[in-house]
Amino acid sequence: MNKLRFLVSLIMQNNAYQRQQAVAAKDAARQLGVDAEILFADNDALTQGRQLLSVIRSSHSRPDGIICHPVGTMLVRIAHCAAEAGIAWAVLNRDCDYTSELRSKHSVPIFSVSVDQAEIGRLQGRQIAALLPEGGLTLYILGPSASPIAAYRQSLMQASKPATVQVRTLWGDWSEQSAYRAVTSWLRLSTAMSAPLKLVAAQCDDMAMGARRAFEDHPDKQERKRWTSLPYIGCDGCPDAGQEWVRRNLLSATVVSPPTAGIALKMMMQALRSKTQPSERTLVVPSSFPAIVKIAETAGTINRSHAANPRVGH
Repeated sequence: MNKLRFLVSLIMQNNAYQRQQAVAAKDAARQLGVDAEILFADNDALTQGRQLLSVIRSSHSRPDGIICHPVGTMLVRIAHCAAEAGIAWAVLNRDCDYTSELRSKHSVPIFSVSVDQAEIGRLQGRQIAALLPEGGLTLYILGPSASPIAAYRQSLMQASKPATVQVRTLWGDWSEQSAYRAVTSWLRLSTAMSAPLKLVAAQCDDMAMGARRAFEDHPDKQERKRWTSLPYIGCDGCPDAGQEWVRRNLLSATVVSPPTAGIALKMMMQALRSKTQPSERTLVVPSSFPAIVKIAETAGTINRSHAANPRVGH
């Protein structure tokens, strides 16, 4: 019996969570005794589409299944091509509205596995509330403007944060460098210096660190001290990235998004072996790191320290 082969298509290598997805897929493949090839799309939807079509149309390297974390669009046409070629198809961290149709027409496994994006947004709103009990202005760095996930997380964050918290938004592309550029450009605005920022939040840890680095590079020592004394929060919570940055006090909090690539690979393998369809949609639960109550306790201690010594952090 030939060894089963899977292709895992990921957004980009220059992101801690995407690298964690690759590791999770490789670990699952090793446990299952199958081959898993990882392809990164360099954060380009056209590149990802070309990569996938090339593999699907290949006569000698066609995989048994494709697990895809889309860069932008949901790759509907490519999903149809894969299913018609008898290739199993799974989407990571996106809501798919076409899987039901494909499952009704094809017998190969077709499904999605996603971290609960709504809960990610809600958790960030609760973290902001814990860090800013008296409200204030938050600088919020989103993923790409074309990403439905970025907009969805933002809407849930807005709904769960206190009304006393105002939000000013910037756009990145999930990379540290994109947030660095966005914040550096924002700092050139005359209104930036007078903005009474109380917190910096980003939709991924890499962008939170990029924002922090931009503030650290500010030429004015006093302004630099003011910006870098703010709390920073992110999302993804990889053990050697976001969680480590929290432990080192570079971030105040993050949202842990468990990697979904390994889960999808195991589900796909089981479905192929049993010749069944897995659950059409599987949600994985994210969590706050540290716990919300711990964030609130830490914020309360800092606020009491500032009240006792108003010069601290200013």
